[in-house]
Amino acid sequence: MPRSGELFASLPSGIDICYETFGDPADPAVLLIMGLGGPMGWWTAAFCEQLADRGFFVIRYDNRDTGRSTKLREHPVSRSQVVRAFVGLPRPVRIKAPYSLSDMADDAIGVLDHLGIERAHVAGVSMGGMIAQTLAIEHPERALSLTSLMSTTGRRTVGYQHPRIFPVLLSSSGRTRDSYVARSLKGSRLIESPAFPSDETASRDRAYETYDRGWTASGVTRQMLAVLTQPDRTRALARLDLPAVVIHGLNDPLVHRSGGRATAAAIRGAEHLEIAGMAHDLPAQLYPTFIDAIVRTAARARDSAER
Repeated sequence: MPRSGELFASLPSGIDICYETFGDPADPAVLLIMGLGGPMGWWTAAFCEQLADRGFFVIRYDNRDTGRSTKLREHPVSRSQVVRAFVGLPRPVRIKAPYSLSDMADDAIGVLDHLGIERAHVAGVSMGGMIAQTLAIEHPERALSLTSLMSTTGRRTVGYQHPRIFPVLLSSSGRTRDSYVARSLKGSRLIESPAFPSDETASRDRAYETYDRGWTASGVTRQMLAVLTQPDRTRALARLDLPAVVIHGLNDPLVHRSGGRATAAAIRGAEHLEIAGMAHDLPAQLYPTFIDAIVRTAARARDSAER
């Protein structure tokens, strides 16, 4: 399986995005967008290879403020700003975030431009799903299909967090590699799928890799503020004209399943797949389910184009 290794796309905005590809560039492209604080490795190599084996050119990348992509440290965000945005004091739209989900969608478009890819199937998880939705809305000519996993529309009354989650998101990770890993494992236990248990050694290794590739608390805070100040995309999603699948776990404490239901209801003709026992992670046991959904949705796009 051809694998590029880590490369960089230098965007006109001044942002450098670290990315990696799997498969044959002649195959249809699938762009994978990760969620809050997650580097591209959270789309595991095994997942990417299995998807490439189904006939796709797979692209994963580090969002800005994550992994080896550009960190915007010159734009500090306080925890009080995040708390005010979360509770709506003042209204979230009044709080100026350093960047928006639209800016992050532009980063994704920049990666496609760098690779010379005109159109791609787009899949995103959690915040990555929000970015994928935004990309499809603002750059409809670039998205062939949309896969939105455990995400939401931006409407505040759906896709909300369980009360026990937000304090963990804001808790300190300490100042050392080991303290970050300990806090990461604590957070993972809160959101992992009860029916699809993860291997703790693999989770620990992933946490160490995340830290070593350039994790920063300030970067996660800036991303969080972008999420908390996002607009309600419901009406814009209703105007989309592309095949879509919306996947959500019925046990998700971080983005309530109402977010997935609202997303599926908003997008005309969207397939809606709810999974019992799934929470807010990507269990290896469900890779075939996720990949089949992406492939199925891509096939709908191909069939539509051939009519």
